[in-house]
Amino acid sequence: MCRISDLSLSNKRLRLTALCIYVFSLSGCAAMKSVQTAPLFSGHREKEIERNKFPVARGEDVIGRLAVIRLEKGDTLPDIARHFSLGINAIGTANPGVDVWVPEAGERVLLPLSFILPDTPRKGIVVNLATMRLFQYKEGGTSLLVTTYPIGIGTDERPTPTGKMHVVRKAARPTWHVPASIAEDHRKKGDILPKAVPPGPDNPLGEYALYLSKPGYLVHGTNKPASIGLTATNGCLRLYPENVKTLFEDTPVKTPVLIVNQPYLIGQRNGVLYLEAHAPTEASGALESEKLHEKLRTIEKKARRTLDWKKVKEVQAEARGIPVPIFELRQGSQKEVAKPVEVEHPERLYGKPEIPALNLLAWYLLAADVPDKIEAQRLAAIINHQGPQIPARVFKKSDRYRVIAGPFDDGSEAKKAAKRLKIDLDMDSIVIEPDKNG
Repeated sequence: MCRISDLSLSNKRLRLTALCIYVFSLSGCAAMKSVQTAPLFSGHREKEIERNKFPVARGEDVIGRLAVIRLEKGDTLPDIARHFSLGINAIGTANPGVDVWVPEAGERVLLPLSFILPDTPRKGIVVNLATMRLFQYKEGGTSLLVTTYPIGIGTDERPTPTGKMHVVRKAARPTWHVPASIAEDHRKKGDILPKAVPPGPDNPLGEYALYLSKPGYLVHGTNKPASIGLTATNGCLRLYPENVKTLFEDTPVKTPVLIVNQPYLIGQRNGVLYLEAHAPTEASGALESEKLHEKLRTIEKKARRTLDWKKVKEVQAEARGIPVPIFELRQGSQKEVAKPVEVEHPERLYGKPEIPALNLLAWYLLAADVPDKIEAQRLAAIINHQGPQIPARVFKKSDRYRVIAGPFDDGSEAKKAAKRLKIDLDMDSIVIEPDKNG
């Protein structure tokens, strides 16, 4: 142990292998800037933009609008994503090369708030694993309404199943009964889980859960909001806490649920055909590409005009998850394609983690000691977005930067947080005792 007033102690060398995997999956820290930049925005600034609920015009498949926002100091892309109801996959893919955890202040990022609806019947709940989004359809007077939310899905080892299901029951403040396979995975890491986790901040199901007819699979909230838009679950569908609350209230038991995997989506709006491409799995890439090309050849034949196949291949190759106009179904329709709108930066980003004030009577952790300021800021941001949150900040000491996590009420809480950092991020940390001398 050490004292909070003595930060000159050298930290154990940080084990970065597992951490780099985690950081890269969320930040692409070594990624190159994409040749294709964000589309020019219209010049009109709006205070708010719709992000969840949209009317669907008859015969149309594209909803929402693209938007642009200028980042401010201290922003992270997970905070921007959550505020605008986007997954980290969507905002990261739409803005290649932007540092997810320490982006530059003043940088403009594209908010991919336009979506092509999955090619399915429009009823109940439809989930597209390739886009990591959930769509809920309801009749709204004379038109169809769709509500859409970003989701986290299963890993490659424990994938989310596809197919037809339905909601069999719902539970507020659910208890998580730990499956034996998950308990065993945690045991191997030295993390012994109880047989059941009651409602509260440590419950990974969050505050609401919808149980599906396929046993063992749920649509639920989370205590790790920064994981929305990642393949991070054990097969369940995970939503932001604020989104799952609305879905829970709007979804009756027996609602049909259809889960599909459609990486290439085509749809029309205002006489223009759009293509939205997401990276397919390695195993399905060739088949999905052939399906897309077959559909486009049918459209080409019906229109009796030639598609720009070079553009189609470019959109597929970039796979940025943005609807891109590729064909005029009616001559002169291209002028109707709307440019992204610029959105004002909110005074406060919803759900952004807050860091408590320093308290010399509290306990802390020395989580990292690194020579690079940006690396330290990135590590602090990652720790800050653990769930439940572990507050972290950066201090400069001589020519090095220290990442300090806390405050914690007592030594046991500090040790518990140190264990979580080790299990989740493979980070070794040192417990810092309170400075009782002030």
